[in-house]
Amino acid sequence: MSSSAAGPARPTVRILLPYPPAQIGRLPELAATVWDGRGEPPPAPLLAAVEFFVLPYLHAAAALPLLDRMPRLRVVQSLSAGVENVVPFLPPGVTLCNARGVHDTSTAELAVTLVLAALRGIPDFVRAQDAGVWRPGPAASLADRTVLVVGHGSIGAAVEERLVPFECEVLRVARTARTAPRGPVHPLAELPGLLPRADVVVLTLPLTETTRGLVDARFLAAMKDGALLVNVARGAVVDTDALLAQLRSGRLAAALDVTDPEPLPAGHPLWHAPNTLISPHTGGNSSAFLPRAHRLIRTQLNRFLAGERLENVVVAPGA
Repeated sequence: MSSSAAGPARPTVRILLPYPPAQIGRLPELAATVWDGRGEPPPAPLLAAVEFFVLPYLHAAAALPLLDRMPRLRVVQSLSAGVENVVPFLPPGVTLCNARGVHDTSTAELAVTLVLAALRGIPDFVRAQDAGVWRPGPAASLADRTVLVVGHGSIGAAVEERLVPFECEVLRVARTARTAPRGPVHPLAELPGLLPRADVVVLTLPLTETTRGLVDARFLAAMKDGALLVNVARGAVVDTDALLAQLRSGRLAAALDVTDPEPLPAGHPLWHAPNTLISPHTGGNSSAFLPRAHRLIRTQLNRFLAGERLENVVVAPGA
């Protein structure tokens, strides 16, 4: 059959990926270049042809300055749930998608781990073990406590599902009120009345102009004495100086996977604040990440090549 009878050839779509297509699996044949954000970026002629760019997860900062060198770019797919760092680099007319759903399991696991570790005194046990000291004593339990999840999106809902077996009460807050499968979701405006009820406050909300510095001196003062603040969201959601004041007074405790500044520099007072547990922003970086990231990339590329609507669109052209 002649080429004219078969119809015009489909134009090649250039894709820039952080993983080899064979690892992602079940992809149509495509013109893909692999770059994981380390080393030299692809050459200028290749960048100029890219239409779909999947940002490398751990090295997105190295990739963002390349966006204005991609005149044919149509879609940027982030592998992070939060995209506040991507938006300032996004060229006009380009669609931005986030990784909603990819990090739910891993981040929720860490959130509950931080809650349990802080309540049960695991950091003190580790220090005692390092010193070779047997140091028993009573500890708080999660059972019969009230946990307030601030930011009841997909990650917040995943945190709640993992809290339920621990026999605690869960309160939910999101930007707007709604009804969730396990109960009502309160609006942010109702936070002042909910904070005094919570023994544990878990932050899972995105960083926006509304949420930046949300956890300020007033927010912290409204928490009950002895309450635990757990942050698996973004460091800048919390006013670090205000939190330090509460930690130094001994009134509150904290378990932080994210900080402001981040990475937390050597000598920063948060490192040595009392009643504080810090993990180095590892919420999404677990063995659960890669298969879910591959699944999202497969779905998005197949939709894009078929001309279908993409999932997780956070910035759309003309919006």
